[in-house]
Amino acid sequence: MHSAHVLKLTNTLTRAKEDFVPEDPSNVRMYVCGPTVYDFAHIGNARPVIVFDVLFRLLRHLYGAEHVTYVRNITDVDDKINARALRDYPDLPLNEAIARVTEKTGDQFHADVKALGCMAPTHEPRATQHIAGMIEMIVTLIARGHAYQAEGEVLFDTASMPGYGALSKRNLDEQQAGARIAVDAHKKNPGDFVLWKLSSDDEPGWDSPWGRGRPGWHIECSVMSAHHLGQTFDIHGGGLDLIFPHHENEIAQSCCAHGTTTMARYWLHNGFVQVEGRKMSKSEGNFVTIHDLLATEKFGGRAWPGDVLRLAMLMTHYREPIDFSVKRLEEAAGILDGWKAAVLASGLDVSDAARAGLAALDVPDEVVDGLCNDLSFSAVLPALHKLAKAASGDAGAAGSLFAALSFLGIVSVESLQSFAAQRQAGAANGVDTAAVEARVAERLSFLEAKNFGEADRIRDDLASEGILLKDGKGADGKRVTTWEVKR
Repeated sequence: MHSAHVLKLTNTLTRAKEDFVPEDPSNVRMYVCGPTVYDFAHIGNARPVIVFDVLFRLLRHLYGAEHVTYVRNITDVDDKINARALRDYPDLPLNEAIARVTEKTGDQFHADVKALGCMAPTHEPRATQHIAGMIEMIVTLIARGHAYQAEGEVLFDTASMPGYGALSKRNLDEQQAGARIAVDAHKKNPGDFVLWKLSSDDEPGWDSPWGRGRPGWHIECSVMSAHHLGQTFDIHGGGLDLIFPHHENEIAQSCCAHGTTTMARYWLHNGFVQVEGRKMSKSEGNFVTIHDLLATEKFGGRAWPGDVLRLAMLMTHYREPIDFSVKRLEEAAGILDGWKAAVLASGLDVSDAARAGLAALDVPDEVVDGLCNDLSFSAVLPALHKLAKAASGDAGAAGSLFAALSFLGIVSVESLQSFAAQRQAGAANGVDTAAVEARVAERLSFLEAKNFGEADRIRDDLASEGILLKDGKGADGKRVTTWEVKR
């Protein structure tokens, strides 16, 4: 590990920020709950993918890429998938219809998260690949007195685990007080949850000691994480909404099946995502998929590049709620354009920078230190702005900026080259890029001096030449102006 850096993470299990000390520094292991592939992933689904991608990158930097294993699963057996298959492919046999749905949505998920700058995890198991392991774990839980059969289901007996509720800080008495006991009369306790349920002839199913059926949701992650990471591992991540019941139930299954007191030693959870100040839902009309943002004009009247979406997401601390808005995207776009322009203005060769910056992982200490403080991006932004300010005419600072942005997954060689090509296209259309930049800078000076008349004159002059200005604020609170050619 890079000894100069101490990683601190907020552990949901203890509700405290702790020094991260892996069980084995040569084998750092992380599991994150992935998508249920019945529909295109929405912007809320993107947040944990981005957050834990940054943590994956940081762990690789601190411990060495060969010493870090990141597992993110795909849930491809679920009643929502069954319903979607019947709706979209009513004329196909169910198994074939399910395969069509999971393949289509899985492929779209991979394309979306790649556009967001996310690396592939080390392993990406699918639930249907681990049915035998799920059956084996359920058999063990029954044998050890932690599960029972009732009315076509195998259920986990929550009362059999004294520590149940430690992650969510809920106890069984609290859960029973509000439970609808009449609905679940076959359960020993209202909080007991399904490990296995029988399937009808028109539902997918697998043979088991309890009849042809399919697994409950929670057992899937317990089995897949154990298969790839062992009975105990370092970090388990996911959205805040998964703390209860999903992650609580994972802990119960895993610890009771393996005879351990711990499943994961650190539990990390990202906050919720709102859209334009409201909870995202289809009934509200503000349900936005990643694909919508990347490829359509449904949000703010334009499609948004993946790097803009990624930066907009990272600008709020991962544990805090985020309001995903057009204003936030415009702000992120302005900051990104400024950083890219700074790299290009230095004269740095992009291809050489990619080879030198990424191969050596010459990431500035200020950036790594900021992330080591519970992935605090607010500490990283000033360091990036400082590098951007120094980058003009300084290839060394520009190289450090590009290395930092590449490390964070924000700017790639391809996105920087695309930005340069756009500027060249503007020049080819008779736009003097340097002259426009100079006039934009002059206008900013007038605005700072509160000489709004001269500032408006420059804006109007540029508009008459087909140059559209967009004002926003950077993360440091200062005005940021971007421009584009409209002809």
